[in-house]
Parts: sequence; C-alpha cells; structure tokens
Amino acid sequence: MTSPAPLILTLRLDPASAEYFNDLRQQHYPQTLNFLSAHVTLFHHLPGSEVHTIAATLEQVASSCELINIRVHSLRSLGRGVAYNLQSPQLSTLRRDLVQGWSQWLTPQDRQPFKPHITIQNKVHSDEARRTLAILSAVFTPHTISGIGLDLWRYLGGPWEHHREFLF
Repeated sequence: MTSPAPLILTLRLDPASAEYFNDLRQQHYPQTLNFLSAHVTLFHHLPGSEVHTIAATLEQVASSCELINIRVHSLRSLGRGVAYNLQSPQLSTLRRDLVQGWSQWLTPQDRQPFKPHITIQNKVHSDEARRTLAILSAVFTPHTISGIGLDLWRYLGGPWEHHREFLF
C-alpha cells in the first residue's frame, strides 16, 4: 500500500502582494520550472497520513488568527536564485506554536531555524542570479505585506495539488 502524499503548508499572501511577487516570478523564474504561485513555505514535509489532524489544527489556528503583518526587509542570494527576506513576529510565533504541536512529524529541514522568504528566482546559473539580485536591489524599498491565511498542499513529486485553504 502506498502512503499518502506528503503535505506542504504555506502562508497565503494578500492579493496585491501575491500579484506583485507572482509578476516577479514570471519575469525571473525559469518558465519551464515555474509551476507555483508566490508563497511563503512554513513546512516542507508533513505526513499525508495525518491530513485530518493537521487540518483540524489549522482550522483552529485560522479561526483565532488575524491578518499577519510581514516586513519585506531585504533581498537574499540563493546562489542560483533570489528571494525576498521577511520579518514577522506574528508569523514566527505561529510557526513556533505549530512546531511544538507537530514536533514528532518534522523532517530535519522543518526543524531548522525559520527564515521566512519568498523565492522569485531559482535554478538559474549563478551569474544570472547575481544580475537579478543587482537589478532588484537597485529598486528595492522595504515594505509591509499581509498574510491572510494558510494553504495546505499535497506534494506530488514535483507539482503541488491544493488541498485546502484556511483563511484568517
């Protein structure tokens, strides 16, 4: 018997911010690899067999959570890509609380310190990534965006399938 697909949890951005970062992904992410919308990954690999327990927790969290203010404070080189660095005490607290409840399920990647970001380019040659970073840095101004909910996805070995949303 095959085990259920692993789950990915992301933060849903407000519509204007999602559109802005999606436009940047369209411009800078390799088109043949750009299957996803702009997102902030909170967990990369949760057990698919626990989908009902995870969804119940997320329902509870979303019902008691207000919009999350997030500061887009800088750009970061990913070596072969570029991301925007984020800061949010609210988001860090939310993730920390989920880590505590789900610690028995977490992979080494999800146990690492949380460094929230939005990737707008990846899997390109390092020279292209450096050029993109320079172009974006020249016009960058720190600003605030909002997280409006959570999205739970099934990881299908490359593509993601949306399972459910949990709006704040």
